[in-house]
Amino acid sequence: MAYPQWLDPYDAEPFILFSTSHLWAIALIAALIILMFLLRNWLRSSSSNLRRIFRIALACVMFGCEIVLQLWYVYGGVWSLQTSLPLELCSLSLLLSALLLLTRSRLLHSALLFAGIAGALMAIVTPNLGYAYGHFRFIQFFTAHACIILALLYMTWVEQLRPSWRTVLGSMIFVNVAALVVYGVDVLLDANYMFLRHKPDTPSVLDLLGPYPLYILGEEVLAAVMFSLMYVLLFAIPERLNNRVKRGKSSAL
Repeated sequence: MAYPQWLDPYDAEPFILFSTSHLWAIALIAALIILMFLLRNWLRSSSSNLRRIFRIALACVMFGCEIVLQLWYVYGGVWSLQTSLPLELCSLSLLLSALLLLTRSRLLHSALLFAGIAGALMAIVTPNLGYAYGHFRFIQFFTAHACIILALLYMTWVEQLRPSWRTVLGSMIFVNVAALVVYGVDVLLDANYMFLRHKPDTPSVLDLLGPYPLYILGEEVLAAVMFSLMYVLLFAIPERLNNRVKRGKSSAL
């Protein structure tokens, strides 16, 4: 069967780490994050109906990212139980973050905030991807991972689901429970979802964490450190500084 070049699962230009297209993708995602931060107060003060429409639209894009990926697997004849189920950390984060947008669940927010953002960031910087820019899979991959970050930051900045140290703990619990369940599926299907049985074939952060199974312990430590640093640097310190500024203004009055 002849496939259009942008959909061909077999004969496509390979992805090159830190190529021009990769760097542009990173820059675009960074710009979207900055834009959401700059617009957070405007979005927060907008009508509840407008915010609801935004959440539903973003959730539809996120669900759509997974649906079109599954359709592409089937179309290309590459769908399999071993590789195509949405059981990677980012796939789980994508679907659950979309559900978070629809439900505004504090439990989901606590479970996903740091796990979803950290996982998506690592995937964006060191993608497990075999297709260069112009291919459907490249566009779908970066769109999905950008949406994870934007959805979680939106719920934090705009819907004001504030993180705390409990959120760090919640994300650690989510990652470990997900890994335990997925590892059982991996053994049952002879698969490698979440890279729990061996490292990915492409360069990744896991290459720095030692051989199997030591890199899994390294992931635990890395996750705890990353989640803690993200909370302190992105939320705890800015909130404390903001409170000091407010107290300074009130005392001046």
